Amino acid sequence: MRAMFESLRVPVVAAPMAGGPSTPELVAAVARAGGFGFLAGGYLTAATLSDQIHKTRETAGETFGVNLFVPGVRSMVNVTPYIERLRGDAERYGVEPGPGRWDDDGYAAKLDLLVDERVPIVSFTFGTPVASDVERLHEVGTRVSVTVTTPAEAREAAAAGADMLCVQGFEAGGHRGVFDDDPTQDAGGALLGLLAALRLVRAETDLPLVAAGGLVHGADVAAVLTAGAVAAQLGTAFLRAEEAGTNATYRAALDAAGRDTAITRAFSGRPARGLENRFLRENSANAPASYPQLNNITKPIRAAATAEGDPEAMSLWAGQTYTHARTAPAATLVDELAAQAREALAATSRRLG
Repeated sequence: MRAMFESLRVPVVAAPMAGGPSTPELVAAVARAGGFGFLAGGYLTAATLSDQIHKTRETAGETFGVNLFVPGVRSMVNVTPYIERLRGDAERYGVEPGPGRWDDDGYAAKLDLLVDERVPIVSFTFGTPVASDVERLHEVGTRVSVTVTTPAEAREAAAAGADMLCVQGFEAGGHRGVFDDDPTQDAGGALLGLLAALRLVRAETDLPLVAAGGLVHGADVAAVLTAGAVAAQLGTAFLRAEEAGTNATYRAALDAAGRDTAITRAFSGRPARGLENRFLRENSANAPASYPQLNNITKPIRAAATAEGDPEAMSLWAGQTYTHARTAPAATLVDELAAQAREALAATSRRLG
């Protein structure tokens, strides 16, 4: 696993971004530019994910991975009050709130697919897969990565047989990778910045570490490589890539760069960082820690707001440094990141004499 990422011409990984932004075109473009990309298996059916894998292989070969969400324990929280709270939002867009049901996102079928397809790397978010799932992937030559936010999570993932860890700092956009969402904490658990998380996790394991969270510039890439990561994983930096599937309203909100970011459970029931909008401000304080029930409840509202081009009820996931990302072809972004990283490392070397 270490060799795979150390052999990259550019140690940059395009993060899996579920819900549309990650596309085969984006993953392939990053791979052709010398980096590595992940398809986002979350929210997709196994059939759709299969199509994306085949399209990616046509242009990226075997330089790609796939991310899955680990199913959590079924929450017993009563979500009816939240459904009733959102009826006004739903009426605004002419829809009904979705059913507050639990599901496992088709996990078993997608895992079977990835075993059959012998995908090079499979990464997991929201927890560690059971050891038998890790063994199935290892048996077909697939390497396993697990997203962690704390040293304790790193120990658990290493014990389950993970080959690599993606260390996520609280600066990251989108869902936090916390294994257990603590409902008493707004962020779902301990808030560790990326550099602190890297240092603490490195003290626990010798597994290769990929760094994620608020990285948008080549100097950020250089910083995490210096801190011991084998590669830097960037999501927000690629949201406006020409090959990304980010919708026009989402892109416009990112372009405007006039909003702060905040961590909220309002859209999905799990803590995630996104641009502040009306829905986030009005509902964050009342959103229970109940994923994926809340995700299913808010889905029709989010879809209707997107269709109307209204960013005020969309989940606009973005990292803290989103204002420094820009629109360009993915290959251009990778080339710029590489050049900036080299410049930053040269400046650091001069500073240290």
